[in-house]
Amino acid sequence: MQADIQINAHWVAPLSASHSRTILHNQAVFVKDGKILAIQDQHATSHEADQVVELNDHILLPGYVNAHGHAAMSLFRGLADDLPLMTWLNQHIWPAEGRWVSEEFVHQGTRLAIAEMLKCGTTSYADMYFYPQSGVQAAIDSGIRNVSFTPILDFPTNFAQNADDYIDKALAAHKQFHNQPRITLGLGPHAPYTVSDEPLKHITMLADQLDIPVQIHLHETAFEVAQSLEQSGKRPTQRLAELGFLTERVSCVHMTQISDDDIQILQQSGASVVHCPESNLKLASGFCPTARLLSKGINLGLGTDGAASNNDLNIQGEMKTAAMLAKAVAEDAAALPAWQALEMATIGSAKALGIEDQVGSLEAGKQADLQAVNLAQLGQSPLYDPISQLVYTDSSRATEYVWVAGKALLEKGQLTESTGLDEQQLIANAAQWQKKISQH
Repeated sequence: MQADIQINAHWVAPLSASHSRTILHNQAVFVKDGKILAIQDQHATSHEADQVVELNDHILLPGYVNAHGHAAMSLFRGLADDLPLMTWLNQHIWPAEGRWVSEEFVHQGTRLAIAEMLKCGTTSYADMYFYPQSGVQAAIDSGIRNVSFTPILDFPTNFAQNADDYIDKALAAHKQFHNQPRITLGLGPHAPYTVSDEPLKHITMLADQLDIPVQIHLHETAFEVAQSLEQSGKRPTQRLAELGFLTERVSCVHMTQISDDDIQILQQSGASVVHCPESNLKLASGFCPTARLLSKGINLGLGTDGAASNNDLNIQGEMKTAAMLAKAVAEDAAALPAWQALEMATIGSAKALGIEDQVGSLEAGKQADLQAVNLAQLGQSPLYDPISQLVYTDSSRATEYVWVAGKALLEKGQLTESTGLDEQQLIANAAQWQKKISQH
């Protein structure tokens, strides 16, 4: 069969069920109509292609899946650093959002975020932010894959007035974009302390009816858990489980305060956990016990959170931090080895978002969401183990190619024209926003 693209790579890491922790050498990945057609030996292939890409110094692997973030908050990068979570939120971020967040803010901030993520090898990202239509349109225009969780809260913002209003706007976004390729629409109740029981039940019912994913910030801080115990006598996970909210559709973000009972609830529900190590560290929120969760069979994904609390959107850096933090928390240098960290950033994140049938591994029939990293550079030399180099060195700087649905969005380290993203224009635009925001 004639393919559209043949990508020849020195190393290929499929992360598939049949090659879960295997590196293949001198393989060709064939792409046709945006999907992976086959993976074969370069010298014994039965296919031909219209275009051949030679990557003799590269490892080819699935694009990273950033399982949690607030893309437009890139325009708040560095606005309020070195503060505890509730001070950061109540005194800085929420007031800034109230003043500045609009359709224009979201569209432009999301474009900035997408450009950064593409250059770090991310091909899919989750977004939980206001004015979702503006964010989704930015994703459509650039060619990246997006899972959009419309935020839902009990209290008013400049986006919506109450939980019903947020839900109505989420449904409007779903109606507008649910047939778009590369776009998944979901529901994003902010957290147990900002959403009451009835909206949570309504969200669960809608998610089942529409067959869509749900994401929630959960057990982010010790204060959140203590407040829940004081108000209801229940830990947040127990409350959500009793409401029937926790299911396989749900990804629970942060989970830094975890008891044996919480783990049992997660196991019974099938919910995933999305680990955001750098944001948790920066806000001193606590440590997610990743090695313990993985040992109990709980699916883990990896996210950056927003650039206002990270301050970058580099999943490769999160892999390194996650792997190193896990060892310290478990007091075990063998905890969360490089392969496991890479799985979290790819197939684990895809599963957390409910898109593992499309992306997260290189397999025939899946979407051709790929990245190629040059491992013949100074910072990756000498090379004993390609996966170790990916996780423990700053390999994101060596990301040179990105394809989403078989379309090249990054070539030789530069964003392609098809993305519609001009780096210098994005930088200048961000500077204009910084000037406006810092004057108030």
